[in-house]
Amino acid sequence: FRVISLILICIGAGSFVAGLFLDRVAAWSAYLVTNYYFFSLSRGGIFFYVIQSITRSGWSSAFRRVPEAMMAYMPFAAVFFLLLYFGTADIYRWSVPETVAGDALLQKRSVFMNVPFFYARVAFCFVLWIIFIRILRKLSLREDSLDPADHNGIMALFGKSELYSKIFIFILVITFSLSAFDLIMSIDVHWYSTIFAFKNLIAAFLHGVSVMILIIFILHRRGYFSFLNKYHLHDFARYLFMLSILWGYFWFAQFMLIWYGNIPEETVYYYLRWQEGWKVMFFLEIGLNWAVPFMLLLPVKTSRNMTVITIVIAFLIIGQYIDLFVQVIPGTTGILKFGLVEAGLFLGYAGLFALVVATALSKARITGPNHPFLEESLKHKF
Repeated sequence: FRVISLILICIGAGSFVAGLFLDRVAAWSAYLVTNYYFFSLSRGGIFFYVIQSITRSGWSSAFRRVPEAMMAYMPFAAVFFLLLYFGTADIYRWSVPETVAGDALLQKRSVFMNVPFFYARVAFCFVLWIIFIRILRKLSLREDSLDPADHNGIMALFGKSELYSKIFIFILVITFSLSAFDLIMSIDVHWYSTIFAFKNLIAAFLHGVSVMILIIFILHRRGYFSFLNKYHLHDFARYLFMLSILWGYFWFAQFMLIWYGNIPEETVYYYLRWQEGWKVMFFLEIGLNWAVPFMLLLPVKTSRNMTVITIVIAFLIIGQYIDLFVQVIPGTTGILKFGLVEAGLFLGYAGLFALVVATALSKARITGPNHPFLEESLKHKF
């Protein structure tokens, strides 16, 4: 597994270097899309973890080591986003002095939209996220080391984890919104949407949970999580069903309000994505991320079927990439193309993400033995 992951990482690195020689703008655009994609998966794992802690959800407590492992990718995402500095001028028009000099609106926004402050904000967000991730991970591992009979000690650690999760979720929502505005929305420099951050937040949550479930299924087939039953499957399916509907709501709300308002400063975003092949990609977003999960997971029978849920996850994995591709590429190259560079980068990041998650999983017990709700999770039924 490690060898395969390293080979994929080398393919990704080689594809990116080759892309820089062929077309710098296209290479950096694909770099941003792919890094943001796997960064979103890590954030989705964080959202699931803190929400389950805050709500004291018992059914999922036996699986919490999987979202913990997904969180471990965050420092790598931070490094890759800081490396984006070398391609800033290729992606963000507001970073080019000549462009700013000829644009009155950009001159007004330059106090906020300038390269040093941009990367200072990115670094600040990542530092906060990594600090809280390490705190939560440390509390989880400390729980394992306690005597199972030490109920007070276990509950004290669980209470701390719940408290930090409550603080973290507010920080996460605010900083996530800021990072979505900076990293993605600022590409279309004259355009803005107040719904954009919420849509991206739910997208990260939805697709992070989908990959988390896929990892759980893979581990189950390899002999782990033998207690996984139809009720767990049903709850996982309901999570995907709920989040896909919420994502679809924000997708439609943003599109409908801008289309109905018909204000040139706002419609320019969708005008670019309404041309030739982009229109097909645009509707594939809603089809893969909402229509497919809605239709396949609505019946109780299919929502308790691992194969059906896996098929839905496969569509969501593709759908998230298309969603980000449509958000980024029309504002950079404007060319609808998915070639070897894009495919190689995706494989490289996938290899790194898989390696990081597998390494994190190997460093602790796959199921925390002292979690106060573990028994409820093992015998989950409704």
